[in-house]
Amino acid sequence: MRVISGLYKGRHFDVPRSFKARPTTDFAKENLFNVLTNLMDFNEGVTALDLFAGTGSISLELLSRGCDKVVSIEKDRDHYQFINKVMREIKTSNSLVLNTDVFKYLQRCNMQFDFIFADPPYALPELQSIPDLIFEKQLLKENGIFVLEHGKDHKFDTHPHFSQCRVYGSVNFSLFLNCASQPG
Repeated sequence: MRVISGLYKGRHFDVPRSFKARPTTDFAKENLFNVLTNLMDFNEGVTALDLFAGTGSISLELLSRGCDKVVSIEKDRDHYQFINKVMREIKTSNSLVLNTDVFKYLQRCNMQFDFIFADPPYALPELQSIPDLIFEKQLLKENGIFVLEHGKDHKFDTHPHFSQCRVYGSVNFSLFLNCASQPG
């Protein structure tokens, strides 16, 4: 796994071969962040939430680009330990990695974030409900952005907060905005 841009640009971290995670490809990650850079400045006190953090690739990219605080949620113990190891290696104090179930975390979370990223397993039965949960729990600050990575079998274009979908190979990113003019 490599960091695309920012403070840690070009750094590589070896992900154990035994991992079950499907990391976001560098190609998809780079293109997503090109889109996001036009929508928000990660250097302006941004707090971010990385759900289903996997290898921590997105969390690391967010920290590299200047986020003030990144909360990473990962249920798998080995993945959680790997993310913590990487965060120790880069010597950051802006990261909080939690070893818990995403849905349990979302139910009790009382923070709001400028940016939320979720990369659940594509076959997760609850995948379709994640955007509703994010907005019902009011986890996104006003003018915040939520990105959901998913496969081609899911569509979110009728969701009231849906903004756009970007497709990079087999990776789909649906972007949702919490604009003042929208409900939620």
